[in-house]
Amino acid sequence: MAQDKVTEEYGSLVFSDADMRKRLPKPTYKELSRVIKENKPIDLDIANEVAHAMKEWALEKGATHFTHWFQPLNGITSEKHDSFITPQDDGSVLMAFSGKELVQGEPDASSFPNGGLRATFEARGYTVWDPMSPAFIKDEVLCIPTAFISYTGEALDKKTPLLRSEVALEKQAKRVLALFGRTPKRVITTVGLEQEYFLIKEEDFEARTDLRLTGRTLFGAEPSKGQELEEHYFGAIRPSVNAFMKELDDELWKLAIPAKTKHNEVAPCQHELAPIFEQGSLAIDDNLLTMEKLKLLATNYGLACLEHERPFEYVNGSGKHDNWSISADGRNLLEPGPHPEDNLQFLVFLACLVAAVDEHASLMRASVASAGNDHRLGANEAPPAIVSVFLGDAITPIVEALIKKEHAEAHEDEVMDLGVPALPDILRDNTDRNRTSPFAFTGNKFEFRMCGSQQNVSDPNVVLNTAVAEQFERFCDYVAARSDEDFLVVAMRFVRHTFRDHHRIIFDGNGYASEWEAEAERRGLPNLKTTPDALPALIDPKTVQLFQTYGVLSESELHARYVAKAEQYAKLLNIEANVMVHMARHQYIPAIVSYSGDVATTVATKAELGIDAVAERDLVRRLTEGTNAIYALVTELEEKNASAREVADPAQRDRAYCDVVIPAMSALRAAVDGMENICSKACWPVPSYNDMLFYV
Repeated sequence: MAQDKVTEEYGSLVFSDADMRKRLPKPTYKELSRVIKENKPIDLDIANEVAHAMKEWALEKGATHFTHWFQPLNGITSEKHDSFITPQDDGSVLMAFSGKELVQGEPDASSFPNGGLRATFEARGYTVWDPMSPAFIKDEVLCIPTAFISYTGEALDKKTPLLRSEVALEKQAKRVLALFGRTPKRVITTVGLEQEYFLIKEEDFEARTDLRLTGRTLFGAEPSKGQELEEHYFGAIRPSVNAFMKELDDELWKLAIPAKTKHNEVAPCQHELAPIFEQGSLAIDDNLLTMEKLKLLATNYGLACLEHERPFEYVNGSGKHDNWSISADGRNLLEPGPHPEDNLQFLVFLACLVAAVDEHASLMRASVASAGNDHRLGANEAPPAIVSVFLGDAITPIVEALIKKEHAEAHEDEVMDLGVPALPDILRDNTDRNRTSPFAFTGNKFEFRMCGSQQNVSDPNVVLNTAVAEQFERFCDYVAARSDEDFLVVAMRFVRHTFRDHHRIIFDGNGYASEWEAEAERRGLPNLKTTPDALPALIDPKTVQLFQTYGVLSESELHARYVAKAEQYAKLLNIEANVMVHMARHQYIPAIVSYSGDVATTVATKAELGIDAVAERDLVRRLTEGTNAIYALVTELEEKNASAREVADPAQRDRAYCDVVIPAMSALRAAVDGMENICSKACWPVPSYNDMLFYV
């Protein structure tokens, strides 16, 4: 019965290929399929027929409105709902939806982050239908995935440059494959996004102003127990969470989101969801929907979902692992095969990946830079800020041998005898996992582990797609310049020279080790630890040239993204500083003063009885000193935040927040957390880490 329910409901809220085949005239369906499969333009007549069929399908599903669903530069999704109704002269209404409404919408372009591309008085912008991502129904609204551009044609969203980068990558990949005698119809990226998140009681979430307004705890003493016992990872899922996960699966499956794996993560209250791989831009659309469903459905079970990269200190933060590969007509181009040393095509693609990451390591780091991710990178289960590439036991010896012009030995599949006759022998994978590596080869894909849990991962995929396209073109040009030589000889020389020239980026060791930081510096690898350190890479001339060459982003679009990210960093820290000041003044100081007053009364009462209250007197002294320190630090933070907020230049403002405001925030937190450790639990105004992380 469960199987029947899943298969019946899977994709039921998506206007799928099967629905299009059923509802569209055959010529229209064929043309639309060509548009989707071959990335071709669509004409308005076809759009009108599609719009009519889509509307009829949506009405049958109970939808009354439609919306263009898009991804502005704030990193989340946006939607404006319009009803299908068209009033008639006789007072009745028709339910109508035209091809023009399907293809193009017009939201306000000035009220979203735009990095200066649009002024307030230049409000017009356009949403443009993306037929490669299927329409779906959410809350009785037909949602049409779209790109979002300005009146003058600049990209104001995350999706437009992503789609452009996929076009650039496909074009150059086809050139590479043609040299190997292959002519695929489509080359696409395949992406699988592992989503980490925390769940806590909704009542605890509501009781904490910092969680409600910033998504993370700005205060909180270290819990008595953290993740030391490693008992939560893959542990039994508590019933309330399991019920939530079950409904989440059901809702995602209705939207044809292939949710596959769910489990407890390392930190208390931390969990993970992973889907099956999909085409790149569709996988990102589905991840954004997943993030929305996580937050909305959690409330049905008295829970709050935290997607921030570091909602709690002292335990792991949350990432979003971006598993990336490239496929030609369904064949994975990063599949090494049984003898990768003899698979020249694989080695070419691998060499291009390594070179792409090395050439644009700073840009890769910038693509995941945020105030939240700065708290996470370098901590347990998160890679350091130094970008490196892990290739593993099977591939690294081949690369080393190629560089030295030695014979590369095959890494045979190794059978492991477990020593128990009843247990079957197993094959060892061709590479181990390295959780300290930012960019790790994991058998037939690369896992980019630096992405933050709450970010839209279009940004890193745009960088990766475009940087790899550049290296594919470099290979084609290299071969073309040596057309009088044997192709296999030239290709192998390219592979060998590329691995040699970019060997510095390859590192299979422990990324957390202090020795690696020194070694990375010796190799000349960038170590951009903070967002203000990383963001300038977005407007570096090298970056501008890369994106302009492949038509992904113009210089003005890049500058706009830099400004938008810089502004978001400062705005988030300004909000956090304001919340800390508010909580300290309105919650913590009054609570500590009240408690110290109670203790002081006890001291006086005991003195009247001739009892020397040594412990109570010392406690009153420490509470008073702590209160005075907090009071001074609150004033200091408020002043420093006000000063940073007035800095006009985005780079200088971010630097002020990073170097001046964050240390002031840390000092205030330390003072308040110190008081939490000596105050009565009954007087403490917010739930503690012990309360939130260990609910039943």
